[in-house]
Amino acid sequence: MYIQRIYIKRRAFVAGKKEKQKKLRKDSQLVIRVDAGERDAFVSLCESLDTSASREIRRFMKRFLADHQKSAGPEQK
Repeated sequence: MYIQRIYIKRRAFVAGKKEKQKKLRKDSQLVIRVDAGERDAFVSLCESLDTSASREIRRFMKRFLADHQKSAGPEQK
């Protein structure tokens, strides 16, 4: 009976994790054109810093939005 309880709790934990992953899933793409050399240098630098290009672009977008929403009035939120 003790083993059953552990199994049930673990299963509930896994189910909760899947639901959280669905909420965090990205649902759109942004396609941009950049110079191949700049792109390669950016991707290489991101790899050397142990991050991804996508993560850094998302981080930039979040900061950019936060900075401009603070300075913009409430009409642009």
